[in-house]
Amino acid sequence: MKSAMHKNQKIILDKLAREKYQLLYLHGKNGELSCPVCNEKVRLFLGIQKEPYFYHIKSPEHICPEPVIEDEFEPDIVERNGFRIPQGRTIIETAKNTSLFRPAKTIECSIPLKKTTTATKLEHDSYLKELAANEVILDISQAAAVVETEGSLLVLAGAGSGKTRVLTARTAYMLDVKKIDPGTIMLVTFTSKAAGEMKTRLLTYPKIKKEQINKLVTGTFHSIFYRILMFHEGSNWSAERLLKKEWQRDKILKEAGREIDLSEKEFAYDLALQQIGFWKNSLLFPHEVKPQSDWEEKTAFLYKKYEEYKKQKGLFDFDDMLIGCYQLLSSSLSLLELYQNRFKYFMIDEFQDINKVQYELIKLLSGKHKNVCAVGDDDQSIYSFRGSDPSYLLAFEKDFPFAQLVSLDQNYRSSHEIVSAANEMISKNKVRRIKKMKAQFESGTSPILFFPYDEEEEATMIVTDIQEKIVQGAKPSDFAILYRTNAGSRAVFERLASSNLPFKIDLDSEAFYERRIVKSVLSFLKISLDEDDNQALADILPILFLSQTVLKDLKAESILNDCTYLEALSHLKTKHAFQEKKIKKAVQLIRSLKFASPLNSIETIEKDLGFLDFLKKRGTESNQQDRGSDDLKDLKVAAKSFSSIQAFLSHTDHMSAMNKEIKNLSKHFPNAISLSTIHRAKGLEYNNVYIIGAVDGSLPHDYALDSARNGEFGALEEERRLFYVAMTRAKNELLMSVPQNRRGKKANPSRFLSPLMKRNKK
Repeated sequence: MKSAMHKNQKIILDKLAREKYQLLYLHGKNGELSCPVCNEKVRLFLGIQKEPYFYHIKSPEHICPEPVIEDEFEPDIVERNGFRIPQGRTIIETAKNTSLFRPAKTIECSIPLKKTTTATKLEHDSYLKELAANEVILDISQAAAVVETEGSLLVLAGAGSGKTRVLTARTAYMLDVKKIDPGTIMLVTFTSKAAGEMKTRLLTYPKIKKEQINKLVTGTFHSIFYRILMFHEGSNWSAERLLKKEWQRDKILKEAGREIDLSEKEFAYDLALQQIGFWKNSLLFPHEVKPQSDWEEKTAFLYKKYEEYKKQKGLFDFDDMLIGCYQLLSSSLSLLELYQNRFKYFMIDEFQDINKVQYELIKLLSGKHKNVCAVGDDDQSIYSFRGSDPSYLLAFEKDFPFAQLVSLDQNYRSSHEIVSAANEMISKNKVRRIKKMKAQFESGTSPILFFPYDEEEEATMIVTDIQEKIVQGAKPSDFAILYRTNAGSRAVFERLASSNLPFKIDLDSEAFYERRIVKSVLSFLKISLDEDDNQALADILPILFLSQTVLKDLKAESILNDCTYLEALSHLKTKHAFQEKKIKKAVQLIRSLKFASPLNSIETIEKDLGFLDFLKKRGTESNQQDRGSDDLKDLKVAAKSFSSIQAFLSHTDHMSAMNKEIKNLSKHFPNAISLSTIHRAKGLEYNNVYIIGAVDGSLPHDYALDSARNGEFGALEEERRLFYVAMTRAKNELLMSVPQNRRGKKANPSRFLSPLMKRNKK
């Protein structure tokens, strides 16, 4: 059905303004739509692979005969005071010549699947036969990586190529066949979980004993090199000296920030900590940093003070573990020689994510024997923000000139349709090792591009699609929804929270309405409703360029004059008459907010109350990856669906509470839809993957586009690698969302999709 009734008015989908579909969907959920023929309640179907239509709630399969649709919209005529007057149209009135729903399109597979024999040809190796008998079957490339144990080896392990199997089989081969002393082998992973999984898997190999595994030196860079520090300089590196918590490091920075009058509410100390970590992992010490902006200059000052404070108090952080071990080994040749003799074999997982200090440590320790097996994929290097650098993998032969190269090019995870599309997309990167992954199976389902109107409709379409598939037999854990940044998950989180579908989120993901900029804007709305909201008052002071010290004066003024906190603000005395005048005007504007819609109120806060000026002076606005104005745009999109501030604030409180509840419940519900950033999803796999926000400005991120305009293409290439990682998480079905509008403005499809969109079909 293409028509329905809302408040005695006929709605015709083909004539409805495109931006009204989501509102119409909500009206249906609220029971406000009916069939124009039988008058039964109907809803709007808003999914991915079918065009929108109305269906009966009680009997979805029932279809009433479609009523005749007039060529012209005839408004109802009402009689008032003897005059016949056309009745005013509602917000969801039908409109002529409107843009239509854009149907989803599939990405054709340009290359047919060629069945290749992947079984190893090294049948003469009895150990490989024994592994095969125990269901550890290796292909030709995997087997080559396993048996090449002497000298340096670079294993290019593409997405889904079985690198964990290679690392464990190689370790087992070294122990059982080569009879190598396990105490001379160092196996480095990037997470403790990965190290544990490898040990567990090793126990399943024939003839491998637990005592051997226990003698292996395994773990993350931090855990391994911290043990070395503790052994030689235990008193300086004892655990009680470690700054474990972010709030501890944050406190040191804030104390230093007071020396240059940095506001705790205005300056982005969390991002400053991240930047300091980047400098440290790049072995850039305070006197070597060359700031590129005013924000970096302030951060460099904090870095200097931070290091001085730690040195004075005898404290250290996690980054210091690696730097400290590097300095220890570099300054003592005898100690370095001791460890070079001790460790003869090195295996490093996720080598594309290695940073400078980690690389220099491996170079030092392997200097004598040069038996380094580096396993990684430059196409999956996505952590430059914390110092990771794929150039170490790309130029591996420079420091290890006799290194052999093995390429694992069989993808055992994803379908041929997905692998083909991912290959074509990543091939446009210029700085990479040339490789092309090959799939092992076809799913019969091509990747899909779909085109929601905006973020709100995007979320509705995805949840509808998942609900359909679960009805058909899929499990919630089959699905993952991936996004570039946590803030991009707001709409889909809200849609899932209002459904009956189980889902889980990253434990450290910040609730959208708890983000600093968002909370500040909401505080203006809160104090407009409750002029005695003490916390809201404290939150808006920085935006009015007032310090927290005036709170006491405002409370006193409120008591003396028997007025609200907001009224007291208008009586505040400062040293500048122009500032007092601005504050009085601000109070009047804040009071007027409660009479406007949430969207209009936010625009008033943004422009008339000087919020944009505040953002320009705040550190994050100059930060490449986390601009405060982006949060403001996202908040305006969220506010569009609400007509009153009370309803909107109630919604924001509910969503913040839901965020905490979902985090607490996530560990108890393994069979749940996964919501995750792409960075967090690396290394994981799902039957069905949705990538949201595949438009320029989101993926690739704005900061990468800005860099490219200035002639720097490194960030843009990393964004393409990020997209590649997202695509290759999918096993059977990949759906990519290309919203037509983002943050209230027209959006362009991600430039990464260009080679794929040229050959799509319905």
